[in-house]
Amino acid sequence: MLEFSHHPTLVAASLAVALMAGFSGLAITRGASSLPLGRRKAVVAISAIALGGGIWSMHFVAMLGLQLPILFYYDGLVTLISALIAILMVGLALLILHFHARTLASLTLAGAIVGAGIVAMHYVGMSGMELCRPVYSVGGVAVALVAALALSIAAIWVAYGERTRGHILLGTLFFGISVFVVHFVAMAGTGFVGLGSGGGAGPILSNEILAMGVTLSSFAICGAFLLSGATFFPVKAAGPADLDAAAVLEDEVSTAVPAGARVSVPFEKEGRTQFLDAGAIAAVRAEGHYTVLYSGRDKLFCPWSISEAARRLGPAGLIRTHRSYLVNPAFVTEFRRTKDTGLCFFEAVESLPKVPVSRSRLSGVRDVLGI
Repeated sequence: MLEFSHHPTLVAASLAVALMAGFSGLAITRGASSLPLGRRKAVVAISAIALGGGIWSMHFVAMLGLQLPILFYYDGLVTLISALIAILMVGLALLILHFHARTLASLTLAGAIVGAGIVAMHYVGMSGMELCRPVYSVGGVAVALVAALALSIAAIWVAYGERTRGHILLGTLFFGISVFVVHFVAMAGTGFVGLGSGGGAGPILSNEILAMGVTLSSFAICGAFLLSGATFFPVKAAGPADLDAAAVLEDEVSTAVPAGARVSVPFEKEGRTQFLDAGAIAAVRAEGHYTVLYSGRDKLFCPWSISEAARRLGPAGLIRTHRSYLVNPAFVTEFRRTKDTGLCFFEAVESLPKVPVSRSRLSGVRDVLGI
């Protein structure tokens, strides 16, 4: 067996690539399930490339830091196949997450697919080595697989349990650590044997060419990371009261809808614009420049902004409980006070069991609810 070590700078760089890819992929898909079908497909495809490409890039950044006493290369075809495996496996997991109902079973299945993709990409990528053959231990493979499954399932549970910024950031951490840990756990259970000549299935890929490819993919991941960060974090760090006040001002300068008027709310479904009576809406949530309507089991994409929805749905009885939420009091079955804020609960609304009430809106909500 050959002695080997890793360059510490490239080890750190590989972790950074995994974290940036994780953030980009998970942030891009925030709100994707509420988008029209065509846009949702595009977002899922881009996210699959970001996450799968990040898994592949992390692996080969770390492999560029692998130091062996002999020269070695990679088989170009096998290296390409390893990248495709990562992208396709992650893409399959994202299809489950964004085109099916999210249950504990579906979240676990998606996480397991991502974990299996990480392991498969690693060992397929390793099999492409030329002039040097990796030798695996059964224990090393088993530990790598268990680590990949456990960490990837945890990442999906956290990132998709609730699609808040905090959950996505924590899910990013789990995803990046999952890819990083699996690689080096697998390497700890791997030995290397020198070969006299290569016998790969495709053209030999030199370390220099591989480094150029990995550099380009890493630059793309960095770009996606910066673009995602620009839209993920608010430009101004305004507090809830500031944002609520701005929303109120916008509501006041808008043209009012006559009280008592019947309001039909547009939503997009299967590429068509349909309408829902405001009385059937339990709550409305802001999603970027658009909103999501909650009615029974349904979550529907609405082209109105939260301020437009507040202006139009006020006469129908919906009230602002938070800068990001409107609530129909007729659907509220329980109210809980939590220090300076509160929570409204809906027993009959499967798609949204509870909604937060901000401190600045607490008094008004309590008055409407009669408490």
